[in-house]
Amino acid sequence: MRRIGLILAVFTLFLSCIIQSAYPFWIWTPESSRWVNPKASVKPNPKEQLKFIQELYRQAKYKETIEECRKLIKYYPKAFEAPDAQFYIGLSLEADNKKLYEAYLAYQKVIDKYPFSGRMDEIIEKELKIAQIFMSGEKRKAMGVELPVENPAIEILRKVVDNSVYGKQAAYAQYLLGMTLKDSSRFQEAREEFDKVGTTYPESQWASQARFQSADCATRIAPKADYDQELTKKAREEFEEFVKSRPQENLAKDAGKQIDSLKEKEAAGNLKIADFYKKQKKYAAAKVYYQEIIEKCPYCASATAAREALKELETQ
Repeated sequence: MRRIGLILAVFTLFLSCIIQSAYPFWIWTPESSRWVNPKASVKPNPKEQLKFIQELYRQAKYKETIEECRKLIKYYPKAFEAPDAQFYIGLSLEADNKKLYEAYLAYQKVIDKYPFSGRMDEIIEKELKIAQIFMSGEKRKAMGVELPVENPAIEILRKVVDNSVYGKQAAYAQYLLGMTLKDSSRFQEAREEFDKVGTTYPESQWASQARFQSADCATRIAPKADYDQELTKKAREEFEEFVKSRPQENLAKDAGKQIDSLKEKEAAGNLKIADFYKKQKKYAAAKVYYQEIIEKCPYCASATAAREALKELETQ
């Protein structure tokens, strides 16, 4: 019997060694009389788990921070600390500049999953900051692969606008959205976003600049010199109204230059129409357009051509 007992003891010790070498991350807990993996364990309550998370983050152990945050969310999904755990995932991802888009998604998840979290304003500020980094030329990559969106700044700014509604950053985010679309040569979409700044946030500091940018987008959409002059005319009128209502604005001088350019464009379009009527031998209609060019834009190149054409028509 003693020999059998000795054999069993040796076998047990041998088995223990095998288990420990095969599972180096598992330890024996006398309290539960079982093997547990500390890596998969969680603190006894969400408050302690969050403190552990915050300490890891303070030590810049971002990968470990994210792992512990996910544990808290998994084991304590309805805890008061769950939104903070999701927030710390965003913070940890943001600390790695290559994962800014992932950080935005993590922050947005706090708003989507925990809409009553007290971190709403803080998250909007962080999303806005990430959008501005992408606006400044940050490569559209996350974790070494192309992002699933054309332009992260546009997506993020749209979300910031939706999240803010009438918050303190709403007008600014709306304006930046317009600027991002404009920089992407999406002028009609940009114009629509700029117009929203004026209609939704008329008292904001961005309203007048948005109005200027809206008119500027219209000039870029308008044909260089075509028979359809409606958009060119509308853009000119918007710039004229801008100068009239805000003559002291820094942009007023630029608006004046835009007005002159648009008058040239309108005159060139009218000259085409006048020349068309002239070729059709509809001289009366041609004269009306030539005269309008001279009256509205007397110093432009088209006015010189109109004067010469009128002299020629006098002999008809």
